[in-house]
Amino acid sequence: MPGRQQKGIQWAPENVSPPIQSVRGAETKSSCQSVTYIFLAMETPDQLRHQIIESLMARHPEGADAAIVLWEKLATEVISIVGEGGFDSLYARSVFLSQSRFPWLAAGSSSPQAAHRFAPLKTSLAAQTPVQASEANRLLLTTFTDIVASLIGETLTTGILRSAWGNVAADKNGKELKK
Repeated sequence: MPGRQQKGIQWAPENVSPPIQSVRGAETKSSCQSVTYIFLAMETPDQLRHQIIESLMARHPEGADAAIVLWEKLATEVISIVGEGGFDSLYARSVFLSQSRFPWLAAGSSSPQAAHRFAPLKTSLAAQTPVQASEANRLLLTTFTDIVASLIGETLTTGILRSAWGNVAADKNGKELKK
């Protein structure tokens, strides 16, 4: 297990040595030093994406209009890589998955016009309290970026988020996180 990494936790044993055995006639003694494991918190790749979304949501006012602006900027960047059909499929899947927690989220528009792509989302969010709308949008953004990252990778996904929204993530000291 030395140096084994598992879901953001690194296992680092200290003072590990094999058991010492001594034999005296028919008597066998065995001693083993105790093993101590240190749990080191490791940042998982998706935590940076989620931190970007959290920071973005904290900086932008609640409301359907603000949410749609974020989605339009994100759509522009993702469409440049996967095309409109690809974006629409990823977005529809994200809405479907998010509906388990927020059943009132409307599915995407069947309109071929990109200008109306987020009309159902805007209507759904506007009908809710600002807190509910913000929570639903946060989940939807997180779900969408998780799906995108699983397809194209963390580095490219984080780059897309930064291109769409600027470098909005900040660390605990208020310094911007770099790629």
